[in-house]
Amino acid sequence: MEPPGDPGPIDNSVLYDQDNHVSSAVWDGQERGVLRCHEHTSLLDQWKLTPKQIELVVKAGFQYLRMIPAINFDSALIAALVERWRRETNTFHLPGGEMTITLGDVALLLGLAIDGEPVIGTTSSTPSSLCAKLLGRVPEDLSGGMVKLTWLKEFFSQCPKDAPIEEIECRTRAYLLYLVGSTIFSTTTGNKVPVMYLSLFEDFDKAGRFAWGAAALAFLYRALGNASLKTQSTISGSLTLLQCWSYYHLNVGRPRFNQEPNQGCFPLVLWWKGKQSGSRMRCNIVSYRKALDSLNPTDIEWLPYKDIDHTEIPEDIKNTLTLRASKTMLICFEKAERHLPDRCLRQFGMLQGIPKDVQRWERKSRAYDHGVDILGKMQSELDEWSMRRLHIVEGDDDVDEKEYMQWYQRITRKFVGRLTSVESEFKGKVEALNEIASMLDRFSEDGMDSQDRKLLDEVKDIVHNYLIDEVGESQKKIGTKSTKKRKRKDDLNCEDGQC
Repeated sequence: MEPPGDPGPIDNSVLYDQDNHVSSAVWDGQERGVLRCHEHTSLLDQWKLTPKQIELVVKAGFQYLRMIPAINFDSALIAALVERWRRETNTFHLPGGEMTITLGDVALLLGLAIDGEPVIGTTSSTPSSLCAKLLGRVPEDLSGGMVKLTWLKEFFSQCPKDAPIEEIECRTRAYLLYLVGSTIFSTTTGNKVPVMYLSLFEDFDKAGRFAWGAAALAFLYRALGNASLKTQSTISGSLTLLQCWSYYHLNVGRPRFNQEPNQGCFPLVLWWKGKQSGSRMRCNIVSYRKALDSLNPTDIEWLPYKDIDHTEIPEDIKNTLTLRASKTMLICFEKAERHLPDRCLRQFGMLQGIPKDVQRWERKSRAYDHGVDILGKMQSELDEWSMRRLHIVEGDDDVDEKEYMQWYQRITRKFVGRLTSVESEFKGKVEALNEIASMLDRFSEDGMDSQDRKLLDEVKDIVHNYLIDEVGESQKKIGTKSTKKRKRKDDLNCEDGQC
């Protein structure tokens, strides 16, 4: 049975950008299908690092990220999750309330530091001068201040055992640039990474003091927000983090295990390494959408890490986990995104009350223009990050979660998909109208006076005109979808070099 009424929001004070959200397009029958997922980890294992290089990678803060293998993405699941993401709140809006990927999730799943200096730097140096200084080599193509991952791999992935320390450092910087450019800072431009990140690896000790986990989350929040717009067809950022967060928290699309995974693996993404059972087929986006629309409380793991062996969590990670509940600004160069744990208190073992309104903020988005004073343009965001320890959210034992749910039902988008397709809905209307028109045609006019005949003719005209309108609207919807499908096919052919 079709869900009754409008899917919401009834009160748009929170989800004020609903008209631009992909869920509006889905409701109108304009399916965009799965998203093209940009994370480029398939060739990471072809980098051969020497012991000295590994030492420098650990010093820079990537001891655990380098251990994470490439995983197979469930593009349909990712697309269905994106349909539930709201950039107004940086949360997923699910039937039982809001959820999000927190700083704690990043620390435990990826093993990245969530405390430290903000990942931001100056862009005064030109891309070519940065490459010459820190890599010892400049690529021929540096369009848009970006370097190709394939170029980095071609010239730096094999370090001679007797290489001098300067060359070892250059090759390690190239690896780190490749690592972040293929994982946490992957872009929708494909096989490229901004050279600006290279400046962060000039000093390996200083690199180890950056809050890489907070930057990775800022980048993913921005990527999710962009992908949630109905005009978009791609998504980037750490999709490994997104998919494994879903596996831990939601019993939707979660793979089974061929055997029980070994306890004591860190980072926790490794829990899913090579254990998936082939007996459980992946669903399409419509199936995942319906599963998320009808998500039961028992399908949600609010505290998925409570039973893990905490002795396996490194002390430096464990000591910063209080920041997982910090209401603060996350920063990654020009990207600044709000971390709002007060909207997801059940993920911290607290009762959920009605959260405060989210202050609307202008998302800064600039191209990678060198010479731009990013630091000077983000002082308020930097100040907020510096105060992060003073804004740890706390729960209230007197909260009535029933009041929260009553409020939430008014401000949220209650469901994304229709139980019957738009085409089926139009078809049913047209069939019903045709049946009414047929009955009117068979209606006997014997014994009618002129006024009754006039009324009957008027009713026939109304039904006939309404039928024409409905058929035209139906064809318009279907035509829009067909055009999108053809364009999607053309895009894929272009990606495969067939255009």
